Amino acid sequence: MSPLSSNAPHGRPPLRTVQVLGGGNAGSGAHVRSLAAGLVARGVRVTVCAPTEADRTYDFTGAGAGHIHVPRSSDPSSVTALRAACADADLVHAHGLHASFRTALALGGRPTPLVVTWHNRSYAEGARAQLLRMLERRVARSATVVLGASPDLVDRARRTGARDARLAAVTLPGRPRPAAVPDERDPRRPKARAELGATGRPLLLAVGALDRHRGHETLLDAARAWRNLDPVPLVAVVGEGPLRPVLQRRIEAEELPVRLLGDRDDLPALLGAADLALLTGRWESRPVLAQEALYAGVPLVATRVGGVPDLVGDAAELVPYGDPSALATAVGRLLADPARRELLRERGGRQAASWPTDEETVAHVLSVYDELTQPLIL
Repeated sequence: MSPLSSNAPHGRPPLRTVQVLGGGNAGSGAHVRSLAAGLVARGVRVTVCAPTEADRTYDFTGAGAGHIHVPRSSDPSSVTALRAACADADLVHAHGLHASFRTALALGGRPTPLVVTWHNRSYAEGARAQLLRMLERRVARSATVVLGASPDLVDRARRTGARDARLAAVTLPGRPRPAAVPDERDPRRPKARAELGATGRPLLLAVGALDRHRGHETLLDAARAWRNLDPVPLVAVVGEGPLRPVLQRRIEAEELPVRLLGDRDDLPALLGAADLALLTGRWESRPVLAQEALYAGVPLVATRVGGVPDLVGDAAELVPYGDPSALATAVGRLLADPARRELLRERGGRQAASWPTDEETVAHVLSVYDELTQPLIL
C-alpha cells in the first residue's frame, strides 16, 4: 500500500482501524476527526471509540467513520466495550494517556498493532503522580509505536520504555497555509475591542484552563507592572477552572487590569482584536493558542517550555516559566516596539507555513499504519 492511498489492491479488503479517544481536549478531538476523514477518503475503514458527547462535538460519523460509545472511565464495562470494538481491527490507534491505557487493557495479549499518540502530558502530585507514571510505563511498553506531538514527549516515551517512539506530524486541523500577514487596521477590530472594554488601550489575550499549571498567578503578578504603562493594557483571559474564585479575588483586591471571560467559542475573533497573545503555562506540546496566534498574525509571548520552542521557532518572544518580571518586560518591550511586532507577524506567517497540513498529517499516520500492517496482509 502507498502511504498516500490505502485503497486495497488486487481484491484485498480495506484496512480496518479503530481510533480510541477518551473525550479528549479540543486539540486531540479535532485531530482525530481530521484523521478519520482523511483515512476514510483513502479507503480505510475507521471506527471511533469515544463518548457520545465527543461524537456530537466532532461529528466523527459525519466524516464517514463508525462510532461506538465508550465512556471515559477505566471500569470493566469500558474495557469490555473496547475489546469488542477492536476484535476485527487490523490496527488500533489510541489518543491520550488514559484512552491508551484502557486500550492496552482491552487488547491484552492480542497481536493487533497498537499505535499511541501522546498529545499532552498530565500533571499530578503525591499518590496520583505515581499512578500517572505507572500508566505511562504500561502504555509505552504496550504500544507498538508511540507518536509524540513534541520532541520532549518522544523523549519521555523512550525513557518510560517505549520500543519505538517517533515525532508525530500533527497539525491544527482545517487551517490553510497563511497567504499573507493580517493587517492591524482590520475594520472588524474596533467593535470586538469595544465589547471587551479595550478601546484606546492595548488588548492582551491569554487562553487556558484556570488551574495551577497554566501560569495565571504569574500573569496576574505581571499585570501589576503593566498598570504603570500608558495606556494601561487590558488582559483578557479565556477559560474556566477551579482557580477562578482565587484569581477573581486577586483581580478585584489589587485592581488589576484583567478580565476573566470564561469559556468562549470565538477564539479567532478574539485573536483578531488582540495586540498580543500570551501563553504562560508550565508545559505545552503544540498549544492551540500558539498555533492560532501565528496563523492570525498576532505577536506571541510564550513560556520556553515543552514543545513550544520547536513549534514557534524565532516567531515569538520566549520567557521562563513562573517569572513575572521577564513576562512583564517582554510584553512592555513589544508594546513599545511596532517594528518588532511587525517582524514577529511576518516570522509567524513563515513558521505556520512550515507546519504539516491535514494532508501531510494523514499521509504520515498512514505510512506508519502501512509499516505495521503490510506483513499481515501480503
